[in-house]
Amino acid sequence: MTEPRWLDARESRLWESYRDAHRELMRALEARLIANSGLSGADYALLHPLSVAEDGVLRTRDLGKSVGWERSRLSHQVSRMEKRGLVTREECESDARGSMVRLTGLGRKAIEAAAPDHVEAVRSYFFDHLSPEEQSQLSVLLERVLTAVPANPCATPDCDE
Repeated sequence: MTEPRWLDARESRLWESYRDAHRELMRALEARLIANSGLSGADYALLHPLSVAEDGVLRTRDLGKSVGWERSRLSHQVSRMEKRGLVTREECESDARGSMVRLTGLGRKAIEAAAPDHVEAVRSYFFDHLSPEEQSQLSVLLERVLTAVPANPCATPDCDE
């Protein structure tokens, strides 16, 4: 058996800083989003890609892929949002096995009302603390890390409902 490649002190500090920054950033963004719009982070995560999609509609597997969620999580969240009138589900005309998720008028109003404060929160919690050069460097570094991460399971065709 090969000895584990334990993290040294520098690597541990970097990993913990990244992990903690991500966790606290997501926590703060979620809290502000709920307080100011009534939308959860999960609501916003699905409403955003739908709001920029042609006709406000995406195939379920494409919506899942865009947020990196498995089918079960996506299905439960879409059900919650459907009950609140933010989205509707439709059959996929081109493939009877697939389904579509459509943004409703209420969903569009909700994302349009939430977006200005949400983007301000992202700026004030994240971008305002990094110079343009640091932002570029961080983008390059994170893109490099992402290329080493195994593919999203929702990239497979069985992600449709």
